[in-house]
Amino acid sequence: QVRLVESGGGLVQPGGSLRLSCVASGINFKLYTMNWYRQSPGKQRELVANITSEHNRNYVDSVKDRFTISRDNVRTTMYLHMNNLTPDDTAVYYCTTYARGSQVWGRGTQVTVSS
Repeated sequence: QVRLVESGGGLVQPGGSLRLSCVASGINFKLYTMNWYRQSPGKQRELVANITSEHNRNYVDSVKDRFTISRDNVRTTMYLHMNNLTPDDTAVYYCTTYARGSQVWGRGTQVTVSS
C-alpha cells in the first residue's frame, strides 16, 4: 500500500518560513516524481512544485525564488522549504505521486500565513 504523510504546517506571520515534509512508503521512492499541491478555500487545487527522480525541479510562477523543493531518497522524504510567506500562500498543502496506476494523495497539512 502506498502511503504519503505530510507534516510541518502551522501558523506563521507574513515574511516567515516553514518547511513541509512528506514521508512516502510502499513505493521505490527514488524512482518517482513527487509533487506538492495546495488548495485554498474556494479555489481549485494547484500544483506548487514537483521534483523528478533525476532531481529536476519545477515551480508555479507565484512561488519561484521563495520555495525550494527537495528530496532525500534514503529517508524516502520530500521537502518544501517556504520562505517569505504571504497570506496568499495560506492553503492546505498536499503531497502526491502517481503510483500503481493511480494518483496517490496524502491527507495534507494546513499552512496559515497571518499576522
